[in-house]
Amino acid sequence: MWNFNKFKQSIAVIEPDGKEITYQELSEYCQELSRYIEPHSLIFNLCSNTLGSLVGYLSAIEHNNVPLMLDEHIDHKLLSNFCNLYHPRYLWANKKLPLNISGKEIFNKWGYSLIELTWPHYYPIYGKLALLLTTSGSMGSPKFVRLSYENILNNTESIIDYLKITSAERAITSLPMNYTFGLSVINSHLMQGAGIVLCPYTIIQREFWELIEKYQVTSLSGVPYTYEMLDKLRFQRRKLPCLQTLTQAGGKLSPELHEKFAQYAKENNKNFVVMYGQTEATARMGYLPPEQSLAKIGSMGIAIPGGLFSLVDAEGKTITQPETIGELVYQGKNVALGYAEDGNDLCKEDEFNGRLVTGDMAKFDADGYFYIVGRKKRFLKIFGNRVNLDETERLIKTRFQTLDCACAGIDDAMCIYITDNQKIKEVQKFVAETSNLNFVAFTVKYIEQIPKNEAGKTLYKELDKSA
Repeated sequence: MWNFNKFKQSIAVIEPDGKEITYQELSEYCQELSRYIEPHSLIFNLCSNTLGSLVGYLSAIEHNNVPLMLDEHIDHKLLSNFCNLYHPRYLWANKKLPLNISGKEIFNKWGYSLIELTWPHYYPIYGKLALLLTTSGSMGSPKFVRLSYENILNNTESIIDYLKITSAERAITSLPMNYTFGLSVINSHLMQGAGIVLCPYTIIQREFWELIEKYQVTSLSGVPYTYEMLDKLRFQRRKLPCLQTLTQAGGKLSPELHEKFAQYAKENNKNFVVMYGQTEATARMGYLPPEQSLAKIGSMGIAIPGGLFSLVDAEGKTITQPETIGELVYQGKNVALGYAEDGNDLCKEDEFNGRLVTGDMAKFDADGYFYIVGRKKRFLKIFGNRVNLDETERLIKTRFQTLDCACAGIDDAMCIYITDNQKIKEVQKFVAETSNLNFVAFTVKYIEQIPKNEAGKTLYKELDKSA
């Protein structure tokens, strides 16, 4: 898929300690690992932003095996449950992980071990199935998105097209490898012969920024939570001449932060690209051209090359009038094959047929630029009025910038969770005044920390457990 031989002597990967791996060496590593694996086998890759994890993924894709990508810190009971449901033939994991999985180690290198597992039977796998990823916000669910080779290739080529990625680029792994956005950064840069800096640190650690400066990183990717943290870290004051592109996806960025980073990019001759995607579309479906980032604040843009957006109303009819809210539908070759909930689903063929009903409510303006207004299921009826939970969160975060919040609940009973116990009454008053809701229609609760997954997305099902 990546044609590593085309860039043989170019640097593909830089490890935190400065070790450089060429494309030729990376190809040889992938070939070496593949010798120990039966063709078209299911492999659980316990991911980290390390060379071992990367080789495991690349080798599987390059040699017709199917990796199922999981965070290396996954709960042991959950991992065991996934194993029982899917019967993976192999487990590829960091040698230091204390795994309670019975199997035989048949190979180890780059800090990782290949463990062969024995089951009464292995599930048959559809020939075009290439990759399994968790759906957004479902870290504990056994449901995975089934992606084909065509899905990955098509989406990777589209991303390269609209971001204009060249071999001169150098990206840093600022997102988890098992997260669709993080994986798309790797796919797109390696396809162009660009470099990847493997980074085990977070953006709040000094070492992260040292790697960016030392290895002249040209692009940085993040989710809304990333940009909230960058703003708090006063990122705009940093002198990073090497950094040319900032990309954002994984949820809607607040208009205030969108404007702030778009303005920063303009003043510093950088590109700020807001994007839109879901795992079910491999990674990306929409992007806002950087030259429009200030003119279209709050927009996620237009469909990626080769894709098509439309809106449908409650009756399923196509919406043609601007500024009319409907459910967003996407069509393209990057739309996944479907879902898997256990091993029996691995043999299923294409169930989505290139069309994805996103579950996002959106509108488009007179110029054809799309704006996400919330999730279809993230609305409540409060005494007959429709309340957008995502918009309520945005309003609270904008007004009270020192706290984090999350909104959930049921019809006629919204619950607002905030991380500042001293602000409960202020938030109650603010919400009542801005939304015209009666105080009896909602409650405000203190929570020490809003539960989020590794990609920074709120885990709404965990709110009651944490409060």
